[in-house]
Formats: sequence, C-alpha cells, structure tokens
Amino acid sequence: MAKTKTIKAVVGVQKISDAEFLKQLNTVHDRVNGNTNFPNPPVDMPTFKTAIDTLTVLVTDAADGGRKAISAKQKHREVVMKMYKQLGHYVEAACDGDMAKFNTSGFVAASTTRTAPQPLPPATFEYIDRGPKAGDIVVKVKPIPKAMSYDVHFAVLGNGGTPGAWTSQTLTSPKKTTISNLTPGATYAFQVRALGRLGYTDWSDSMTFICG
Repeated sequence: MAKTKTIKAVVGVQKISDAEFLKQLNTVHDRVNGNTNFPNPPVDMPTFKTAIDTLTVLVTDAADGGRKAISAKQKHREVVMKMYKQLGHYVEAACDGDMAKFNTSGFVAASTTRTAPQPLPPATFEYIDRGPKAGDIVVKVKPIPKAMSYDVHFAVLGNGGTPGAWTSQTLTSPKKTTISNLTPGATYAFQVRALGRLGYTDWSDSMTFICG
C-alpha cells in the first residue's frame, strides 16, 4: 500500500509584515469558510473573521508608533497566529495528501525540495587590532552564513617579508579573539579560512600587523 505523502502548510509567520499577514489571513478565511473539503475547522469562522478585523484595526492604531497601541497589536497578533496555526495543521490532516484539495484552503505548502549545500565565499578578517597588553593581538573574522568554524593561522615575517612557521588556532565563532604570547615589535602575517558543509575555503590573502 502506497504511503500518503504528507503536505505541510507554511504556518511560521512571525517574520512577515502585518500587511502580508493580514492578506494571508483573509485569503485563508475566505477559502476555508464554507469549503466542503474542510467541514470541521478547529476555529469557528465567524470568530476567526472577528479576530482578523480586530487585528486590522489594531495595526492601523499602531501605525503612529504609540507604545500601548503597538503592545496591543502584538498581543492580538499572537492570538491570531495561534488560530492560523491550528487551521494550518487541520488543513494538513484533512487534505489526505491531495495537493489539489490542500490548495483550496488558501494556505501555502512548504517546499519539499532540499537545497544542495553550496561552497562558502572566501573568508576574510573584519579587523586586526592591538590587544589589551603587550604581546596580544585581537582578530575579528568577518561572519559567513553557514560556516561551522574558522581557522586562523599566523607567522612572524622574516627578512624579505617571508613568513616563518605558521601557528594555527580554530575559532568556533566569528567573535573577536585575542591571540597572546606574541613578540612585541614583530610583524605578523595573518590568514583565515572557513569550514562549511563542503569543506574548507582557501586561505585568505595575508594581512600584516605589528605586535604592540
């Protein structure tokens, strides 16, 4: 027996604007209301409509930036979001994996396509600066989305600007890091690389800094 394919509704609406949310709420109300595919919604449609209309008024009231109005709008938005999620989960179950049936609800189906991991862009430093005491240098790596960690290595520049032996340090985040026990007055070369799903990026071009 073939397994019924599960259809998931997009119900994560925390980050969309009030205008976009109201548009989606009204679409779902108009399409679920009286829809024979969804005869027993967990949220009463007149109640849902009243909640949408109230949110519409509160969004307008909050447009002037008043704290009380914004707070009232946010609280009611949370209430309506719970209704919206209840309806979304009901539609998921009631459509029985039938996309045509699901689409009559006004909800948007979550994508089932997995995006293949992509190579990370080149790693760079945001800045290199003096540390809190002699022999310290502070490095700050520029954040790269989806990077899992960063490797920084550094070496003293010898005659002719040739780096000596490299010393490496792994950073679990791009937060600024103090590298200690360096030689005051020496010029150091620094490079960074990032680790992603597909492996390491190339080492960055060298940045030089004279240790204080």
